[in-house]
Amino acid sequence: MDDISGHAIDAERPYLLIGLGFLGLIGCAVGILGVIVAQIMVPGHDWVADTISDLGAGENEIIMDLALYAFAAGIFAVALSSAHAHLGGVAWSGGVLVLALLAAAVVVIGARNEYGDGDSDGIVVHIYVVYALGAGFLAAPLLLAGGIKRDSTLSHRWMIALAVLWGLAAPVFFFLPTGVDGLYERVLGLIACAIIASLSWMFLVRGRRAL
Repeated sequence: MDDISGHAIDAERPYLLIGLGFLGLIGCAVGILGVIVAQIMVPGHDWVADTISDLGAGENEIIMDLALYAFAAGIFAVALSSAHAHLGGVAWSGGVLVLALLAAAVVVIGARNEYGDGDSDGIVVHIYVVYALGAGFLAAPLLLAGGIKRDSTLSHRWMIALAVLWGLAAPVFFFLPTGVDGLYERVLGLIACAIIASLSWMFLVRGRRAL
């Protein structure tokens, strides 16, 4: 069986792609749900003015940490799916690597517990990891776009649109007043989830098609 470009998919394990696709979607859903629950549980949290990072400090930090770990697992599931299907050349390989690094970056943010609490002891890496996320969520869909077109023209167009949207929107965050940056960060989070969820769905459908 081939995809729309004639790329053979017989060697791919359909149940692996389906399982990883579901894991990617679940990771995105848990990440979004975790933000909602955390901002309800944290006293005095203003979801418009306060950033998601503020939810990661204090006695309820475990909620946000688990949400971040779930999202990281979803990203890594997409990286594994991309590596297994491998629909491109060097650019696709680069996209796989970027996805894996994005998953690691999200884990670092959850594990360091230096965000939202003003911690300045030791090496504070949060801002550098944020820069990495900004670059990674732009690079990954662009690197994978050529291979995605081999599977689905619609998915390709959707991925390019999300990459352009992220590329235009993400830099604005650093210039926003603190009174609205929390809301804007949540919008960026939804764009990032849309990128991962779209890739997850594409691989899930590809796995079902291979059956």
